[in-house]
Amino acid sequence: MRDLRKAVFAVLFLFGYCFPMLAAEREQGTGSEKLPEHPRLLLLKGEEKNLKKRIGRDSVWTEIHGILLKEADRCLTLPVNERIKTGRRLLDVSRDNLKRVFLLSYAYRMTKDKRYAARAEKEMLKAASFEDWNPSHFLDVGEMTMALAIGYDWLYPVLSSETKAVLEEAITEKGLKQSFVEPYNWFVDAGHNWNQVCHAGMAYGALAVWEKDRELARRIVDRAIEKISVPMSHYGPDGAYPEGVGYWDYGTSFNVMFLSAIEKIFGTDCGLGEIPGFLKTGEYVLHAVTPALRNFPYSDNGSRSGMCAALFWFYDKTGDASILYNQARLFRKEGMRSIERLAPAMLIWGASASLSDPVEPQTSFWKAEGDNPVVFMRSGWKTDREVYLGVKLGSPKVNHGHMDVGSFIFEADGIDWAVDLGMEKYDRLEQKGVDLWNMKQDAQRWDVFRYNNFAHNTLAFNEKLQNVNGKAEIGETSDRADHMYVVSDLTPVYAGQAESVRRSFSLVGKRYGVIEDEIVSKDRFTKMTWTLVTPAAVTVVSDKTVMLEKAGKKLFVRVEGPEKITWNIRPAVSSYSYDSPNEGVSIVSFDTDLERGAKQKIRVCLLPDENKEIDYRPVL
Repeated sequence: MRDLRKAVFAVLFLFGYCFPMLAAEREQGTGSEKLPEHPRLLLLKGEEKNLKKRIGRDSVWTEIHGILLKEADRCLTLPVNERIKTGRRLLDVSRDNLKRVFLLSYAYRMTKDKRYAARAEKEMLKAASFEDWNPSHFLDVGEMTMALAIGYDWLYPVLSSETKAVLEEAITEKGLKQSFVEPYNWFVDAGHNWNQVCHAGMAYGALAVWEKDRELARRIVDRAIEKISVPMSHYGPDGAYPEGVGYWDYGTSFNVMFLSAIEKIFGTDCGLGEIPGFLKTGEYVLHAVTPALRNFPYSDNGSRSGMCAALFWFYDKTGDASILYNQARLFRKEGMRSIERLAPAMLIWGASASLSDPVEPQTSFWKAEGDNPVVFMRSGWKTDREVYLGVKLGSPKVNHGHMDVGSFIFEADGIDWAVDLGMEKYDRLEQKGVDLWNMKQDAQRWDVFRYNNFAHNTLAFNEKLQNVNGKAEIGETSDRADHMYVVSDLTPVYAGQAESVRRSFSLVGKRYGVIEDEIVSKDRFTKMTWTLVTPAAVTVVSDKTVMLEKAGKKLFVRVEGPEKITWNIRPAVSSYSYDSPNEGVSIVSFDTDLERGAKQKIRVCLLPDENKEIDYRPVL
């Protein structure tokens, strides 16, 4: 019912607000007449001067600007990208082209050094000569079109008429027109990152070569304004991105590239930025990064965090400097460890922020309802040794989802004690013949080791999979500093396996984690398996306690409740050759036989340093 209300809202919002506004803009001539002269995308002609001033006011931005120029220098030395596919994707080439062209175009506009423009022109002409941009995997087309659009627009004053004609033809024929071809254009109505990336790429192409075919360009921009609202509605109500942090970076970055472009050109984003939850999503990424600066990598995501241009757009729109807190810490810790392909936009949107003097967030507890509800709690923000408990609820059926409902990660003293293994390499799985994108209950996807509930910090009953159609919501919560917690009813995810399953997650006294389970079993034999995935060394201390050790630190995992449990400690290794080896990672689990048709409570305490009693009031 909630999803239906969300969809109805999105449609009413779009037709009641966005389209009338765009129509009004057109009546004034902005939608159908003349667009600003080139450059018109993100940074208008002449705006370089003010950008240089803003960069020069902050030592960190000055350093980042210098890093980008050095990377542009490195691009001058590289061979031109060839059309080389990896499996069914050309995406690596498209992404690298976008990075190169954007950086080189930025370097030219900021320095007027024609070497950068000439090298970008060479890269674009080579891409334009490709037989196609691999429309069967349309993300490749979306990113390549954006690459050439930015280069064409930003370098327009210095490109020859011959080069402009070649690029216009390539953008139109290999980019824009392909987005109307079935079956390539299934992304148009998608509710996930494909929609955001592809519509943004097509819109950039249309806005860049607007004068070549205005009717085609208008159709594409109109379509993007209408359809990008679909995935944007899934940020509601609180800002959590259903596909996780890494895909947030992907989908959201292209989404705000689109919003920034149309607002710069038309003077409005047609109200899209006001879709409930969207402007709050910068908070989601802030809280989903641990004190030791790791992402909570649930679903198809990784734990490595980095500088992210999109967060600076949200700062620019909300004025909330605290959402850049981890960005400042990341830069201070490791600089620009890797330079993302949209990095120049970071300066365009964020150079008014001070990364030299970051603003500490005010809350240590954050929750978000939505397609995949999450809760993040921490002892504080002062150091990378704070205690952190991240909770993943929701459903396995969400795009890129895993059977990780009721799972968690736990970090203390800078050590990642309980982890999520994150994503697998798609290409390797696909080349092995794995039916990866079928998400039905009996699909082969759930044979992948990292995807099922047996390799996540959650439960299993009689070694059965979670129900892909089930969903766990956020129940009772507390944001008290001495006892933060969330309760969730996991019963829908274990339908048919138990009468009821409730789980609570607590951060106690800013030091300890406690996981409580309340199970009402069916009137039959039921074995419950409780699992924790860890990169630490594991030692059994007693019948109910194991000790984890890593980097000279200890964590005790103590079980309370069941009369008898059986520990199972094994490497996180699969019997399938297509799975990652997960070296150095162990699965620590225990089995217990539940009483038939009875309620049973199980409590697991996560105790850094000492196996001692704690002052804890049960939640369940």
